[in-house]
Amino acid sequence: MEQIYNFSAGPAVLPKTVLQQARDEMLDWHGSGMSVMEMSHRGNEFISIIENLENDLRELLDIPQNYKVLFLQGGASSQFAMVPMNLLQNKTQADYINTGEWSKKAINEAKQFCTVNIAASSEQMHFTYAPTQDQWHLDPAAAYVHYTSNETIGGVEFNWVPKMLDTHIPLVADMSSNLLSRPLDVSLFGLIYAGAQKNLGPAGLTLVIIREDLLASPLANTPTLFNYQAHAKNNSMLNTPPTYAIYITGLVIAWLKKIGGLETIEQINISKANLLYDLFDTSDFYHCPVTKSDRSRMNVPFTLKDPSLDNAFLEQAKDNGLIQLKGHRSVGGMRASIYNAMPIEGVANLVAFMKDFAHKNA
Repeated sequence: MEQIYNFSAGPAVLPKTVLQQARDEMLDWHGSGMSVMEMSHRGNEFISIIENLENDLRELLDIPQNYKVLFLQGGASSQFAMVPMNLLQNKTQADYINTGEWSKKAINEAKQFCTVNIAASSEQMHFTYAPTQDQWHLDPAAAYVHYTSNETIGGVEFNWVPKMLDTHIPLVADMSSNLLSRPLDVSLFGLIYAGAQKNLGPAGLTLVIIREDLLASPLANTPTLFNYQAHAKNNSMLNTPPTYAIYITGLVIAWLKKIGGLETIEQINISKANLLYDLFDTSDFYHCPVTKSDRSRMNVPFTLKDPSLDNAFLEQAKDNGLIQLKGHRSVGGMRASIYNAMPIEGVANLVAFMKDFAHKNA
C-alpha cells in the first residue's frame, strides 16, 4: 500500500505499531476468545485493560494521588457544560480566557450556568496570539479560571502554564489537542480535560483529571451522567464506558512509555514543528499568521501567497500521499496537524513537497 501521511486535526493519525497490535488482537484478546469490542465492561478482562490504562497514565503524567482519573464520553464539548455544573459550587461567576473557536464554544456554554468574565482575549487580533498573564484581569470572586491550552483551529498554543496567585481558585484547562505532547505538572491544575482523538487515541473517549476536593456538590438538577462525583465513585463505570476507545488509548499510552515518555516525545515534536516553521520564516510563498512565541507544535495553519492556488496545492499534495491539509472551514487556508503519532518523515515529506510547489508556482 502506498505510504500516506494523514495531517487530519482529529480524528487523527495513530501510531502504526498500535494499529498493528489492535489488528492482531481484533478477534482474540490475549487468549480470551473475544474481541475487546465484545467484552463486558464489568468482566475481569476489560477491568484489567482500564486499570492498566489508568496506572500507565498516572505514571506517564506523574498524576498526584489526590487526583481522580475519569474515562467519560461526550467529547470535550460535553465538558463545556460539566465544568460549570460541577465547579461553580455556590459561586455565580467564572473567568475564561478567549483565544479561539474552542474557547468561544466553552464560553457560550458556560453562560448558561453562570456569569462569564472574559479575563483576557485575543479576538481583536483574529486569535493570532495567546495573551500573557500580565494581560489577564481575573475576578477574585470567580469559581475557576478556564483556558484552552492549544487552539486546534487557529494554531495558537500556550507554551507556558499560568500561575494562579489565588490557590483557592482552580485552574481548568481544555487540553484536547496537546495533552501528552510535552511534560506537564498536573498539580498546577484543578481540572484537565481532553477529547482523545488527537494524541490519546480514537474518538469516543473523553479524559478528565480532577483534584479530589473539587468533587463536591454540583448544581441542582445536574443529570447524574454529568456529575463528576458520581463517575468517580463508580470508577468510570456509572454506565457502559467507550470500551474499545479505552483499549486503543491504553495501547497508545504504552507506546509513549516505550519510546521514552513525554520528554522524548516533546523533543520529537519540537523537531517536527521546526521543520515547518523554518520554511515559513524563509519563504514569502507561505505565511503562518500566529505570533512566533505562541505557535502550536500540534496544529500548524498557513496560507499560500496566491489563494487561487489552494485547490492545486491540495490536489497535488494528495497525489504525493499528503492528505487532510485543508484548513478549517471557519478560517480557510491550510492546516497541518502533526500530533505525537505523525512521524518526522511525514513532516519532512510535506516540507519537501511545499518547497517544490513554491518553486514551480513562484
